[in-house]
Amino acid sequence: MQKLTIALDWTPNINHIGFFVAKNKGFYAQADLEIELLDPSQDNYKTTPAKKVELGQADFALCPTESIISYRTKLNSFPLIAIAAVLQSDLSAIVVKKESGINSPKDLDGKIYSSYKARYEDGIVREMIKNDGGEGNLEIIYPDKLGIWNTLLEQKAHATWIFLNWEGVEVEKTQHEFNYFKLKDYGIPYSYSPVIATNENLIDDNLQAYQDFLKATKKGFLSCIENPTEAIQILKNELPEKDKTIDLNSALEITSGHFGNTDNWGIIKKENLQDFLDWIKETGLENADISITEIFKDILTAKN
Repeated sequence: MQKLTIALDWTPNINHIGFFVAKNKGFYAQADLEIELLDPSQDNYKTTPAKKVELGQADFALCPTESIISYRTKLNSFPLIAIAAVLQSDLSAIVVKKESGINSPKDLDGKIYSSYKARYEDGIVREMIKNDGGEGNLEIIYPDKLGIWNTLLEQKAHATWIFLNWEGVEVEKTQHEFNYFKLKDYGIPYSYSPVIATNENLIDDNLQAYQDFLKATKKGFLSCIENPTEAIQILKNELPEKDKTIDLNSALEITSGHFGNTDNWGIIKKENLQDFLDWIKETGLENADISITEIFKDILTAKN
């Protein structure tokens, strides 16, 4: 078997369910692949998933499209490229507690935002505030990544960025109520997150293995739609103890319609990607010219 490693973008959660299903049900093994899933809590997120690919510590990384752009345009550029999208549409949002009195993004002026320190993240949130009529004046803090959500719950920050299908479900068991601001509602054509990324320079020599990996992964995600009860039990066995009380039925119900189907799982639409590339250039968040072909390579349907 060929061993391949994928660095997850977070501790196991609903966005990863298809990988665990594919591994548990033997879809990878059937393709002569041994897949290792790296949990970032193993090193407390000391090394990001994309960095692990750059360092050769992982074959694939889960990351947002912005990470691809960042690696392509940094001083010592690296050919990180997306080969599939996990979700066909954006399920993220900026979240605040209702009791904070923040009812729209413009109310975030002067407030504390808990950031993951991603290259474009703070700028995107500031643009959201401006698009809502605010000034974009934020106080930014950078806690340990795996503790960011707690800064909101513990009132150390007013806002952060979450996945509605995970933290948005988790809060159902708390006594708090929240307001959610989706980027698309404030003029931001946000792109795909997470995507499966790899080192473009290694694709040609590993094309068959990478294609087999994507086909087995696709089978895993589609199996979640067809057999949700089985998929939920598989994921539950992988969750950290603190997450085992999350309503996985609700999380999968929210998510499964965004996995895509037999025809479009993993596909990144060029027009959606171009809209985002144009937007970050227009707003000055990125000055370099970058093409779609540097961001996404469709190897799932490519012929050897």
